[in-house]
Amino acid sequence: MATSTPYCYFTSSNLQFHPMLKKTCSFWVPKLSRKPIKLRSLKEICEQGSLDKAFQSFGSFLTDQTSYGQFCLDEAYSHVLELCARKKALFQGQQVHAHMTKSCSVSDSVFLSTKILFMYGKCGSIVNAEKMFDGMHERTIFTWNAMIGACVSNGEPLRALELYREMRVSGVSLDSCTFPCIVKACGTLNDLRRGSEIHGLAIKTGCDSVSFVVNSLVSMYAKCDDLNGARKLFGNITKKEDIVSWNSIISAYSANGKALEALELFREMQKLNVSTNTYTFVSAIQACEDSVFEKLGMEIHAAILRSSHYFDVYVGNALLAMYVRCGKMVEAIRVFNNLEGKDVVSYNSMLSGYVQNGLYNEALQLFHYMQGKGKRPDRVSILNVIAACGRLGNSLNGKEIHAYAIKHGLDSNLQIGNTLVDMYAKCSCVNFMDHAFDRMPIKDFISWTTIIAGYAQNNFHVRALELSRKAQMEGVDVDSMMVESILLACKGLKCIYLVKETHGYIMRRGLYDQMLQNAIVHVYGDCGNIQYANRMFEMIEYKDIVSWTSMLSCYVHNGLANEAFELLDLMRGANVEPDTIALLSILSAAASLSALNKGKEMHGFLIRKGFILEGPIAHSLVEMYASCGNLVNAMKVYNCVSNRDLVLWTTMINAYGVYGHGEKAIDLFSRMENEGLVPDHITFLALLHACSHSGLIEEGKRYFDIMKRDYQLEPWPEHYACFVDLLGRANRLEEAYQFVNSIEGEPTAEVWCALLGACRVHSNRELGEIVARKLLDLDPCNPGNYVLISNVLASSGRWKDVQDVRMRMKGCGLKKTPGCSWIDVKNKVHTFMARDKSHPHSLKIYQKLAHVTNTLEREAGYVAQTKLVLHNVEEEEKVEMLHGHSERLAIAYGLIDTPDGTPIRITKNLRICSDCHTFSKLVSKFFERELVVRDANRFHHFKDGLCSCGDFW
Repeated sequence: MATSTPYCYFTSSNLQFHPMLKKTCSFWVPKLSRKPIKLRSLKEICEQGSLDKAFQSFGSFLTDQTSYGQFCLDEAYSHVLELCARKKALFQGQQVHAHMTKSCSVSDSVFLSTKILFMYGKCGSIVNAEKMFDGMHERTIFTWNAMIGACVSNGEPLRALELYREMRVSGVSLDSCTFPCIVKACGTLNDLRRGSEIHGLAIKTGCDSVSFVVNSLVSMYAKCDDLNGARKLFGNITKKEDIVSWNSIISAYSANGKALEALELFREMQKLNVSTNTYTFVSAIQACEDSVFEKLGMEIHAAILRSSHYFDVYVGNALLAMYVRCGKMVEAIRVFNNLEGKDVVSYNSMLSGYVQNGLYNEALQLFHYMQGKGKRPDRVSILNVIAACGRLGNSLNGKEIHAYAIKHGLDSNLQIGNTLVDMYAKCSCVNFMDHAFDRMPIKDFISWTTIIAGYAQNNFHVRALELSRKAQMEGVDVDSMMVESILLACKGLKCIYLVKETHGYIMRRGLYDQMLQNAIVHVYGDCGNIQYANRMFEMIEYKDIVSWTSMLSCYVHNGLANEAFELLDLMRGANVEPDTIALLSILSAAASLSALNKGKEMHGFLIRKGFILEGPIAHSLVEMYASCGNLVNAMKVYNCVSNRDLVLWTTMINAYGVYGHGEKAIDLFSRMENEGLVPDHITFLALLHACSHSGLIEEGKRYFDIMKRDYQLEPWPEHYACFVDLLGRANRLEEAYQFVNSIEGEPTAEVWCALLGACRVHSNRELGEIVARKLLDLDPCNPGNYVLISNVLASSGRWKDVQDVRMRMKGCGLKKTPGCSWIDVKNKVHTFMARDKSHPHSLKIYQKLAHVTNTLEREAGYVAQTKLVLHNVEEEEKVEMLHGHSERLAIAYGLIDTPDGTPIRITKNLRICSDCHTFSKLVSKFFERELVVRDANRFHHFKDGLCSCGDFW
């Protein structure tokens, strides 16, 4: 309990000060004036609050203490001790105590002993206060009050109540000053029963009429969530001129979230012309932290500025908190900059505001500024800065803050530990995340949820599931947040069995809530189980925006764009407006089907609703217009964006590339570099594709070297495949083959597939057979590889080998992806398969197609290229197969059901064949219709008998 108190020896001529105190402030001078100082002068100086002057005056008083009696000496000690208590000057108070002990002034004085006890309590030294209390042979009610007050103010309310019980047993009579301390202890412990008993005792002793007792009771009832009791007590006050009473009741309502009632009381107080003080304004401002009362909070702020009221740090901090909660960071910064005497709470409010409003760099800058101003960060400061580092993905600063926390013993704090784990997870520092978790002495369910989510988010899915099982073995209470992280791991593994197992666990435990229902829909969709996802979606009784968005994403992710559009209509019918994520999904669906009208509709919705065309929305719009064959609108959206990030530049480069505008793509890449942006792997992939589609062989080779040499980017398999495709299109097959063999490590199936495709186009059968064998060894489960090899063999007339390849494919349970084309007519997407007759207007479509074909054969000399039909069938059937290709059916329907002179836009899931390419060129010329066809590789813009690809695709 006790600690040794450093002693200091006083003499009548001077005072020897403790060495530590010389570093902080020099209260003592070597030689003091011998002129007597009256006691009243000492009292006045102490009331003025200057420690320096007070101790100088006190030293002078001691040099001439023979002129005064013991009573005056006791009173002098009392004044100085009260000043130390008020200033929380513990070290100086200890010096006075040491002098009193040395001069035997305290041993028999209950009065001075109580003053010392009171000083220790106010200075936060509860140990010294207890030691003083235990050593007193005689105690008055003032002594008991001082000790009880010390316990309450230093966070030991239970000890305060124990002392109260001892005091009652000792037969000490209570006075009115006892009640506020005891009542505050009850409020801190949320002990309404005991607080009510104390209230009854106050009534019995007649202290219930004392204003500060009533105020403390009001505060106690409020802390115990009995606002009715607090209001009733306040209502019984006949004379309501006491500002503290008003502050108590306003604060009570404000602290309990009853902002409206608090503000009504504040207005009533003003109407009665009751003077306000700092505590009044703080309570009223705290009631305005809800954005609903934002305007009223600003009015109170203006009233404070108009009045001559002193704008102290407490009012300033309350204003900071209010503006931060309302998201008004400009106003918060203005208050902060004008605030004198900023304390740690001021800095913490601003740090929290920056983090909550996404201003993470500003939070880090303020943290360093705070340290430069000599303010020592506390737990709240560290929490905010760690969170900012996590959001920025700034592991370097995060590690520095972690080191600071360790140095100052803050890393063992549970909240800081959890935030460190989350920060390292967001920075993808899995080893550091694991280490921070292991160092935590105490772990709660948040700790386990955070580490599981961290592993799942960083694609350590198996480890996440292992820890989830360990958490359950440790007896951790699994909640919906942890289950959502487990579902994320299951989704990453694409394991439908684990998803169903987790789903069953949720149902058994009764953990179903809106968030988990939405998550299950999303996970089933990501794992490709549309049926289960749809069933779970239908089971959600009250669907929120996340429910609808999850199902929309599910359809889009699984290539069911039409279903996504239908769901969007249902969503609107349910009066649910799409949010950013839903709109991104719909734009993606519109892009996948080249549904330009639907895409334009979404663009208009974004403009009407005031969405800012920046970031992901801008990326998706550019991608949508480019995918729908409207490069002009894609460029318009691109030019409207003021802050173009790397993703937007890359999207536009890729758009130029798929249209065959390789030189424009290169020019845009150069402009991007001049803007100071650093290209990444995806940017170079888009650039290489652009060179490949435009036949820019030398430029492609140059940028491939730049990527490795200048930007130190190690090529991905996709870059190698693209480079092989670049060489293959130019019929430089031997160079492409040598390049593949020079790749470090084993080239992927994707690379060999690109080379095999080039061999088929240029009829290099010998190399094609070598590549085909290699491809099947590497990737025997990809149906596309079998189809490509089959086509290579069929082009050589090796029908027996073709049959063998197809039988092997069938034996593996693989199926060829059927050719499919889409066309958007009258805001509805129509789908056609090869030789498809399922469309409601199928008869008209085939009649129109026959008419178009006959016209082209008669007027343009069109002859079907049957050599492209890689099936061992009769010539007549080959012609029928070519005429039934899905893109021709879509063209025929477009000619029937779209206005004359408008472009026909078609999307095909496979590469357009040479015969259909020729057919489309002739249609554009002889039927005077522009055709925009997007195949698996690129765009083909047919006009006046020519194609934008220059017959190079």
